[in-house]
Amino acid sequence: MTVRIERLVTSGQFSLDGGTWDVENNVWIVGDEREVIVIDAAHDPDAIIAAVDDRDLTAIVCTHAHNDHVNAAPELAARTGATIWLHPDDLPLWKMTHPDRDPDRHLLDGQVIEAAGTDLTVLHTPGHAPGAVCLYDPGLGAVFTGDTLFHGGPGATGRSYSHFPTIIDSIRDKLLTLPPETKVLTGHGDSTTIGAEAPHLEEWIRRGH
Repeated sequence: MTVRIERLVTSGQFSLDGGTWDVENNVWIVGDEREVIVIDAAHDPDAIIAAVDDRDLTAIVCTHAHNDHVNAAPELAARTGATIWLHPDDLPLWKMTHPDRDPDRHLLDGQVIEAAGTDLTVLHTPGHAPGAVCLYDPGLGAVFTGDTLFHGGPGATGRSYSHFPTIIDSIRDKLLTLPPETKVLTGHGDSTTIGAEAPHLEEWIRRGH
């Protein structure tokens, strides 16, 4: 069966450090005609379930635990039986949104998640959040970067639990080493490629300081 990547955009709010912002999030649905996984269950479990349709949802993989990326995860898991995966370094952020529901499984750097016809390699990429991860599938020629790398630069590092030099190290060491044609599928906004972003690293470093 052919594995495909589907993008669903959901709307809601991101809250941290006493502020709240309206946001639109990319929810990535990856799999075939029978089985899928969801990367970042944002805002709207009904919309996600409608997009999954009659396929079996086996896993909800969280790129990080900011509320706008995980706020629909427990309800989606309860309604589908899917397993929630999160890097343990992001448990403090997770607990801000879901104090009474732990993730089911821990993501580890280098781990390969085999589900729905995909082989997603977990790349621990801290900086935007301590437990931020990207998910790379060479067969699909794509990396799901959450809020670590966007079209135009790194994710934000101006709030709690974030650190600019760390995100730069993560991008340089874990992402820009991927093949340049690799599609970068982001947590918000438009996609890009590794090759399109790589030449701008030094510019980001200058801008960040």
